[in-house]
Amino acid sequence: MKWVGISGGWRRTNQKIEDDVRGIVREIMERGDGIVSGGALGIDSIALDEAMKCNPGADRIKIFLPATLDRYAKHYRKRAQEGVITTGQAEDLINQLTGLKGASPKALVENLENEVIDKENYYKRNSNVVAASDELIAFRIKTELSEGMGTHDTVKKAEENGIPVKVYNYDLTEK
Repeated sequence: MKWVGISGGWRRTNQKIEDDVRGIVREIMERGDGIVSGGALGIDSIALDEAMKCNPGADRIKIFLPATLDRYAKHYRKRAQEGVITTGQAEDLINQLTGLKGASPKALVENLENEVIDKENYYKRNSNVVAASDELIAFRIKTELSEGMGTHDTVKKAEENGIPVKVYNYDLTEK
């Protein structure tokens, strides 16, 4: 079995991106391989949703969090209060990750040490995703607010570690 890392933007997607992610994850799961991802909104959440549909027991899913699920949930609820994301997005993600943990506690890899969830710890989480992957598929999404720096970080780390990388690029900036 091969572990395929999935990385991508969290701020915005569209139906084309979602369809691409779901199709690729479905193909991975149907051939008997597994996915590794970072448990964020956007691409990570779409990939996990599709993987759970294909592998409800979650024995071929690994999701790395930058903190414990409890701390991560508090972080997302705070981001919703700040208006960065919606309350619905926060609760949907928390419910998804809680469901994964219930289906297979080993599938959700919590970082028990991090007290703070910041860019540095997200990037450390990216390192864990890369270390657990045999290959990486990245969905780089350019928006008005982001150039896909987290995705770029993950791709760079995979390339530096000799892990094969396939990148899909999308531009969602206003034309």
